[in-house]
Amino acid sequence: MTFTSRRLRRAAVAAAAVLLVPVTAATAAPSAGAVPAAVTQPEPSPGDDFREITPQVRQRLDTAIQRVMREADVPGVTVGLWTPDKGQYERSFGVADKSTGRRMAPELFWRIGSETKTFTVTAVLQLVDQGRISLDDPISEYVDGVPNGDEISLRQLAGMRSGLFNYSEDPDFFKALTSDPDRVFTPRQLLDYAFKHPPMFEPGEKFFYCNTNLILLGLVVEKAGGQPLHDFVQENVLEPAGMTDTVFPTNADLPAPHAQGYTNQTASGKIEESTDWNPSWAWAAGAMISNRDDLRIWARTVATGTFPDGSTMVEPATQRERLRTPSTGIRGAGYGLGIFDVQGWIGHNGSLPGYESLTIYLPSAEATLVVLLNTDVLVGKTEPSTLFGDAITRIVSPDHVYNLPVPPMPK
Repeated sequence: MTFTSRRLRRAAVAAAAVLLVPVTAATAAPSAGAVPAAVTQPEPSPGDDFREITPQVRQRLDTAIQRVMREADVPGVTVGLWTPDKGQYERSFGVADKSTGRRMAPELFWRIGSETKTFTVTAVLQLVDQGRISLDDPISEYVDGVPNGDEISLRQLAGMRSGLFNYSEDPDFFKALTSDPDRVFTPRQLLDYAFKHPPMFEPGEKFFYCNTNLILLGLVVEKAGGQPLHDFVQENVLEPAGMTDTVFPTNADLPAPHAQGYTNQTASGKIEESTDWNPSWAWAAGAMISNRDDLRIWARTVATGTFPDGSTMVEPATQRERLRTPSTGIRGAGYGLGIFDVQGWIGHNGSLPGYESLTIYLPSAEATLVVLLNTDVLVGKTEPSTLFGDAITRIVSPDHVYNLPVPPMPK
């Protein structure tokens, strides 16, 4: 999701879901002459959730993606779409660096924003499976000073139903971040921005996407797991998943090669490069880094609760709890425990200043979609990652269109 007062909240919701085997990726630059005419393609047969990725469908995807790039003024995008029996599509368009014209490429590293939430909540669920914590524990057992802390359960935090104020919507936080993007924030400092505001509603009353919830869950993992959050995720999630190009950073470094990020979430409101902004302000809610092929692994892993080698990441009963996705109040979108279900696509989106991502899995077709782009500038009120997800899924899965609308503000 994104990060201004309201945009940092979407950094999880816009990050929704919110956000993302060997094949050869092609690279193309968007230009008027490069856009092929649309090709008519039969709809999938009844009961068939996914269209075969034929040359004609690839051409339609090229056209749709490049159209979104032009309309949303996106410098560059990398897309991966994979199925076990309907084919695959891997393409990179545009530039990774506007100043040099360096082309977009599939192997680049990206800041994945609120997709981090799926990893943090996975760590929580693993601790549940180990009997160290319960989803029904109140957060007051682990963190002092939380408003309504005796009444807010870990389950409500993971499901975005705590009622707590979102620290990233606090004006003082926004000023602190944009005036000094290199600043290091501690989890407690982030919570202080949230806790100076009263709760917005009673725990469990409604859905409200809130980064504060994940900062608290990160602290739970550290206390119950007995080690820093980044180490717990590395040892218990990334290594067993074989995700060697995914990082939970402890500083502002972004591995090379990477795309440059461009944002208007700045003190001036003008578009600036944000590649080296310190992500400590997002921590357990949005600090992680990955690339396209690692997110391909993660899409299926997080949606099934099973590591690629067939071993259990989250016990089946706990995974079923995770995938109970009650309505968010957003049409067609449910949210479970750190995961979205948007029209059947399960996963999350992510948005951090300069970067957006989308990593989703359609179980009925065993299809994976990853989209990575190097801007978070909204189109109207819509995240550009949502525009790409919508355009792509309208072509390949018309009965399951990823069309996450702008979430309503709570009343």
